[in-house]
Amino acid sequence: MRISVSSDMDEPVARLLVSELRRRGHDVRAHGALREGADPRWAVCSQAAARDVAEGTADQAVVCCWTGTGASIAANKVPGVRAALCPDAATADGARRWNDANVLALSLRLTSEALLKEILDAWFAAEPSRDPEDVENVARVDRLDAARHGA
Repeated sequence: MRISVSSDMDEPVARLLVSELRRRGHDVRAHGALREGADPRWAVCSQAAARDVAEGTADQAVVCCWTGTGASIAANKVPGVRAALCPDAATADGARRWNDANVLALSLRLTSEALLKEILDAWFAAEPSRDPEDVENVARVDRLDAARHGA
């Protein structure tokens, strides 16, 4: 899978995220503080990673900042992106399952090595729900997104 990753800070958990994704066999494209010469501001690098998903050059993205909140907000401004701030594995599972999230947002402050691996396990194991109510909710969000962007 092609995964874009961004972080506004070159923190150990961000470097671990990149290496863990590669260890799992994913093709990683780095943004922000994780790429030499790239703009590390959270709004800029999160948007860049999310844009990769929206444009189809990445299947999913993981965006990081100190709290994860700013990264998730910036990513969600990109049309077609459903970013979810996931502080634990259960939230990651639900975000993929019920919300068909395509961008995972993480807190550099709260995410330990063990927790990171649990979150990634849950994120990649979960499949979007086929329940009609869940499918309709995601479709409604997509319609809201399209209306917001004049489509």
